[in-house]
Amino acid sequence: MSEAATPKAQEQTPTPEVKTPPVSPKKAPRSAASALAVFALLVGGGGAAAGAWSLWQLHAMQVREQQQAQDLQRTRDDSAQRVEALAQRLDSRLSALPSATELDERRRLLANLQADQQRLSQRLESVLDGSRQDWRLEEAEHLLRLATLRLNALQDVTSAEALVQAADDILRQQDDPAAFAAREQLSRSLEALRTTQRPDRVGLFLQLGALREQAATLNPLAPTLQGQGDALSELAAEGEHGAWWSDWLKTLSQYFRIEFDAERNVRPLLSGQSLSQVRLSLALALEQAQWAALHGQSGVYRQSLKQAEEILDAHFNLDNPDSRALRQRFSELAEASVEVKVPDLSESLDALQAYLQRKHAQRRQGAAAAEGAQ
Repeated sequence: MSEAATPKAQEQTPTPEVKTPPVSPKKAPRSAASALAVFALLVGGGGAAAGAWSLWQLHAMQVREQQQAQDLQRTRDDSAQRVEALAQRLDSRLSALPSATELDERRRLLANLQADQQRLSQRLESVLDGSRQDWRLEEAEHLLRLATLRLNALQDVTSAEALVQAADDILRQQDDPAAFAAREQLSRSLEALRTTQRPDRVGLFLQLGALREQAATLNPLAPTLQGQGDALSELAAEGEHGAWWSDWLKTLSQYFRIEFDAERNVRPLLSGQSLSQVRLSLALALEQAQWAALHGQSGVYRQSLKQAEEILDAHFNLDNPDSRALRQRFSELAEASVEVKVPDLSESLDALQAYLQRKHAQRRQGAAAAEGAQ
């Protein structure tokens, strides 16, 4: 190692160049010997310096190795302590764990609990499914009852058909062969409703309302008398010309006309409160006809229109085109049909109720059998 460090030391410490003074030719052998001695001394000094440097490097390396050894020892001690502490914790956890018999017992209890939970979930699902089916079937029965009520009370064939169709859809969703009889009866009721006559009651109601508005603006027509041969004019013509009473009769004939051979009755003109009362009576008759048209009361409907015609004939002159047009419309609307013969839905309701009773009985039997098996 000292030999390896010698070149480096030689590089770091350059050998000084010795300048020898020129000697005379006579002293050359003695000067050469001195130069060799000096050179030998220099080489020896360089070797001593290289050896000292090598020793110092070796000492430093030994110090570093000792330091590394100490650090390694401390690291090993720390690792051993951590491993020991971890082992102690693992031992404590292992001691806290149950034994093999306890684990087997817990596995068995867990398996039993899972089986019980599965059975309970199945029962709960069956109960909820049955409850949903019961609710849907109860809804179908309610829809059918509502259809029957609308047919009997309002004769509303369109709404009743929609309600019966909804009840049939609920039975179809059940997908139960036992509901075949109930669905068959519902299909018969649907076909009967589809072939039932459906009068336009709303249209009649609106038409009567329009006529009621026209009747509220109806005014009487003043009667006109044709011909100039009335009694007062004839008396004025028979008198002497220039007589005062003849002029008086002529003037009076402009305000009064008397015809002894009149072919029709001339009614007094309505005005003021009398005209308002007549219009109110006519409006009430038409409103009653509207109510009867909506509720399918054909007797009340025709009686109300007949009453409106009588009011027109009694208080308004038929020469008036408005009165004549109103009376003609009353006669045309009186021929319209407002009452229909609705089909009977009681058989469909009875079939659905019988199916519900059988369904409930089967469910009760199944629940009793399940409780007995447990």
